[in-house]
Amino acid sequence: MKHFPHLFSSARLGKVELKNRIIFGPHGTTLGHDGKVTDELVAYHEARARGGAGLTILESATVHKTYAYPKQFIYLGSDDCIAGISKLVKACHQHNCKVFGQLFHAGRAVRISTDGSQSVAWAPSEIPDERYRIVPRVMPNAMIYEIIEAYAEAALRLQKAGCDGVEVLAGMGYLVSQFMNPLSNKRDDEFGGSFENRLRFLAEILCRIRAKVGAEFVIGVRVSGDELDGLGLDAAAMLRICKALDEKPLVDYFNVIASSSATPFGWIRVFPPMEVEPLYAAPFAKEIKKNVGKPVILGGRINQPHEAESIIAEEVADFCAMVRPFIADPEFAIKAETGHSEDIRACVACNQACVGHRLAHFPISCIQHPESGRETIYGELIQAEYTKKVMVVGAGPAGMKAAIVAANRGHIVEIFEKSAQLGGSVLLAQQLPGREEFGGVASNLAHELQNTTATVHLNQEVTVQSINEFAADVVIFASGSVPRKAELDLDEKTDIVYAHDVLKYNAKTANSVVIADWRCDWIGLGVAEKLALEGCRVRLAVNGLVAGEQIQSIVRDAWIAKLNQLGVDIIPFARLFGSVEKTVFFQHTTSNEAIVLEGVDTLVVAHGYTSNTHLQDAMDGDKVETISIGDCIQPRSVEEAVLEGLKAGVSV
Repeated sequence: MKHFPHLFSSARLGKVELKNRIIFGPHGTTLGHDGKVTDELVAYHEARARGGAGLTILESATVHKTYAYPKQFIYLGSDDCIAGISKLVKACHQHNCKVFGQLFHAGRAVRISTDGSQSVAWAPSEIPDERYRIVPRVMPNAMIYEIIEAYAEAALRLQKAGCDGVEVLAGMGYLVSQFMNPLSNKRDDEFGGSFENRLRFLAEILCRIRAKVGAEFVIGVRVSGDELDGLGLDAAAMLRICKALDEKPLVDYFNVIASSSATPFGWIRVFPPMEVEPLYAAPFAKEIKKNVGKPVILGGRINQPHEAESIIAEEVADFCAMVRPFIADPEFAIKAETGHSEDIRACVACNQACVGHRLAHFPISCIQHPESGRETIYGELIQAEYTKKVMVVGAGPAGMKAAIVAANRGHIVEIFEKSAQLGGSVLLAQQLPGREEFGGVASNLAHELQNTTATVHLNQEVTVQSINEFAADVVIFASGSVPRKAELDLDEKTDIVYAHDVLKYNAKTANSVVIADWRCDWIGLGVAEKLALEGCRVRLAVNGLVAGEQIQSIVRDAWIAKLNQLGVDIIPFARLFGSVEKTVFFQHTTSNEAIVLEGVDTLVVAHGYTSNTHLQDAMDGDKVETISIGDCIQPRSVEEAVLEGLKAGVSV
C-alpha cells in the first residue's frame, strides 16, 4: 500500500516534472554571505532535498540597488551570484529535487540598513507603511522600467546557474503588491489608476522574464490570496489579479499564501504562530484554483502529511509548500512516504530559532533540531571512537537531546529523571491556553529517545552517592532550574502566590489579580491569559518595554492581541517594590516614580528562575568528567537547552 498516494504522485509545474507534490517553500535563512550562496546554504538545502522534497524554492533574492542588502539577502544584481547558486542546484539535483529561485523587492517596507543609517525607501506613491512607519519616496517612471529589467536579468542569472524555474514574489504587501493595491498606488501614469495599469508592473516583469529565459523555463508568481489586514488586497481583488494573469497567459503556476507585511495583524500571518489555525490560507487557494487553469501551490501552517494529502485529494491545491516542518525535520517527506509518519519531528510553530533568528539576522535554526542551519558542523553524526558510560541527570529537553545524540554515537547512556514524566519545563508551558502544541517539543524528544539504546529511569532522584556508585565515564548535568524567590518588602497580609505554582495548579487566586512579571517572557503572558479566561480581572505589570519582550516578536504580538481581547491591562516599565494588604507598589524603571495598584486580591509573582546546581557543587573536585547544560548553567529557553544537549552529546 502506498502511503499518501496523492501527495507522493508526480506532477508538472510548467515544463518541469516533480517527483511528488511536496515543496520546500521560500524563506530567508541568513546563511548566505555578501549576497552570495555559501557552503552552509548549500548543505541546508541539500539536507531537505535528500529528505524527499520534490522542489525547493530558494529564499527571496533582491534584484536592484534600490533594495540590495547583501548581509541579509542573496543578491542577483550581478553575475557574481551564479557560481554559488549553481553549486546549490547541483547538490539538490543529485537527489532528484528541482530548484526554483524567487525574486523580491520590498518597496516601502524597509527597516534594515547597510551602515546603521536609515535607507531610502522607494514605492509607487508616497503612502506610509503602518508597520514600518515609513513615508517612502515616489519611484520615477524611469526607475520603474529599470527595476522591471533588473527582475528579468535576475531570472536569466538563475537560469544560467541551472535553476529549473523562477518565482516572482507579488504578495505580502511588498513592492509588486504595492503597485497592484489602489490604497498604496495613487499614480497617474501608465502604472496607476485603472486595474490594468496597476497590474502593469507585474505584467511587464513577467513578460520581460519570459523574453529573457524562453518558453521552457518555468515562471510562477507568489500571491497572498488575501492580505488579511484591511489595508491590502482582499480575496476578491487577488482573485481578479490571478484570473488576469492566467488569461494572458503570463505564468505557469500560482503559489498562494495569506498575509501582509504592512500591518501587525497581517505580519503575524506571514509567519503564523500556533495561535493561527493550520491550513488558514486553504480557502483562498481553493477559490483561485477553481478560477484558473494553471497549477496552484498552497503554503501556510501545513504541519502534517495527512493535512497535505487532504489538500491534494480534495483539490484545494495541486502542491503543498512547507517551510517550518522541513526546518524541524529535514526528512519530513521521506518519513511520510516510507510509512514512518510517527517519527516526524513535528514543528510547534514557536518561531523562536527559525523566524526569530532570521529577523535578528542570525542563521536560521530550530529549537527542536539545532542541526538545522548547522549542517556543515552537525549534519553527519560521527560515531564515537571509544564507547563510554554516560550518565545524564535530568530528562528535560537538554538532557533528552544529550542522551539521544550520545546514544546514537555508540555510547552506553542512562538518563535519570526525578519526576514521573519526561519533558521538564515544557510540561508547564503546554498547560497554558492554546499552547498545547508546544508540548510537542517534549513528546518529539521522548519519541526519539525511545528509539535509541539509552535507558530511562523515572521517579529516581540522583545523589552524589548514586553518581559515585554508577561509575560513569561522563556525567551530563541537565538538572534545570527552580523558581526564583526575590527578596521584597511584601506584606504578610497580601495574598501572594508564585507563577510556577499557578502553572502547576498548586495555587488559587482571587478575583482581582496583579501579575508582577520580571522576566517578560511566556510565563507572564500565559498566566495572564489563563487567569483572564477563568474570569479574573488581570493587570500584568512587566519589568520591561513590553509584555513578552524576551520571546519572538510575532508570537509576542499574537499573544498581546489575545490579552487585549480579554481585557487584560498591561503596565510596562514596572519594577515590583512592595505591598501593603491589597495595595501593591511598583517603581517605574525609567522615571523612578511610584506606580500604585490598589484593590489587589492576589499578587502573582513571576520573577524567573535560578539554576539548580546543588549536585554540580557537591561534585566539585571529583575525578569524573562532568558537563553542565541547559538551565543548570543559566535559566534561558528550550533553544539553548537543546543546542547545548546536542553539543554535549557530540563532545563525549
